Amino acid sequence: MHQELQQALDDIATDGETRCVLITGAGRGFCAGQDLNDRSVNSEAAEKAKAPDLGKSVESFYNPLIRRITNLRMPVVCALNGVAAGAGASLVMACDIVIAARSASFILSFAKVGLVPDSGSSWHLARAIGMPRAKALALLGNKLKAEQAEQWGLIYQVVDDEQLVAESTQLVEHLATQPTEGLARTKKLIHSSFETSLNEQLEKERLEMQTLGRSHDYQEGVASFIEKREPKFKGC
Repeated sequence: MHQELQQALDDIATDGETRCVLITGAGRGFCAGQDLNDRSVNSEAAEKAKAPDLGKSVESFYNPLIRRITNLRMPVVCALNGVAAGAGASLVMACDIVIAARSASFILSFAKVGLVPDSGSSWHLARAIGMPRAKALALLGNKLKAEQAEQWGLIYQVVDDEQLVAESTQLVEHLATQPTEGLARTKKLIHSSFETSLNEQLEKERLEMQTLGRSHDYQEGVASFIEKREPKFKGC
């Protein structure tokens, strides 16, 4: 599944046509994270040398997936249809906009098996909800319900379960008609803001405005506003 999802995202990144991505799960849950039955564990000293290299697993599968989602130039919407546990929760946090079914939930289950939050969750979580709540969720491994996640600012919106497909579809259809280049540069600016000073960020904004001010979509946006009609953006 890692490889199939990575390939799909690689294709999307290079097809030149896709302007918005929707990620959701199938069945009861969104993603339960790593299948623990996939790991051979033995407490005997002789067997410890044969234990799986979890760092290599993260490096080979999880991290490339999180980087790909984060770096996609188009908006990535997550329709959270059920539980997101472990790295599954990390995957949700990497998306740009999250709409969750009311029955959905998050579980940072790493602490329950002696591990640390991975796949970017230690980075995204504190930035979204603050350090005190982030540390409590990570250290206790308690379930966080969708409505609480919305109140804390971890996700964008909660809807009734039966409305999830319609609401998320409507959102991605809207985003796909918007000025994609501007949205891509907006994502990039927001991501970089945590590592730059205000003066550096002001300069980055200036450079982006300089470029976008010459774009087709800016011209179309202004023209449609003046002419009182719906804009027809091309993503360039």
